[in-house]
Amino acid sequence: MSEGAPPQSTRLSVLIPFAIVTLIWGSTWIVIRDQLSVVPPSWSVTYRFTVAGVTMLAWALLRGDGLRLDARGWRFAVLLGLAQFVFNFNFVYRAEQHITSGVVAVVYALLLVPNAVLARVFLGQRMGRQLVIGSAIAMAGVALLFVHEARLSPVGPHAALLGIGIALLGVLSASTANVMQATSTAKAYPMATALGWAMLSGAAIDALFALATVGPPVFDPRPSYGLGILYLGVLGSALTFSIYFRLIRTIGPAKAAYTSVLIPVIAMVFSTLFEGYLWSALAAGGAVLVVAGLVVALKARRPNR
Repeated sequence: MSEGAPPQSTRLSVLIPFAIVTLIWGSTWIVIRDQLSVVPPSWSVTYRFTVAGVTMLAWALLRGDGLRLDARGWRFAVLLGLAQFVFNFNFVYRAEQHITSGVVAVVYALLLVPNAVLARVFLGQRMGRQLVIGSAIAMAGVALLFVHEARLSPVGPHAALLGIGIALLGVLSASTANVMQATSTAKAYPMATALGWAMLSGAAIDALFALATVGPPVFDPRPSYGLGILYLGVLGSALTFSIYFRLIRTIGPAKAAYTSVLIPVIAMVFSTLFEGYLWSALAAGGAVLVVAGLVVALKARRPNR
């Protein structure tokens, strides 16, 4: 081992959580797509984070963390729930009504960019030159995907561009929540407790929004829908968000967002297998540029320090 290399245990403590998050989140996009046939998106989001919140609070009790928060903790949990579990996921589900799950995942690969910018503004973490160059390459790739979707979307170019625009709003919402997790306020409370109440707060707001906009609750009786809610709630939310937010607290928002390098690759493979996603030279070139740009940023020695 070279003098400046991190210990093996340190590398594994980052690589293993990265692998878990990318594999699970790479598969969730296709599950979300299956949930859009009968149930309005806002109700599906409500069910998902009700399951996730209950799971997280049960885990908090098992860990002995307790369920109590003070006034500052409640404010943080509600704001986190609003950014991550209301705005972000309502945008995700609605984006998938217009474009394929793989393309939504590719747009979310750009999470690295606002994470780095917001971390610089609010946390004082400086952006390296390589991060800026890689981000520019990645955005050029997304521009090619914009053109591809606009040309080939069966619902027309306006709907395709609308879907991509909605996904970008979701990226900004998720980035806000990511940076919140790196603040001293977040670190002052047990992860499972704060995250559980944030999920349930988000679910409550989602339910009120759904009731006001689409009416009473709707549930799809298909077994795949119920199993999908459990998968998204327990594995795709409770497990992965607790791992991902811990990474953010440990290595910062910009570096934690590197999980998004592999997630779109996994998601687009699922999209090809189950949604009939058609690859063109333009789409392939765009995807390659996105991943290449993010890999360039990833190789920076200190991209966000």
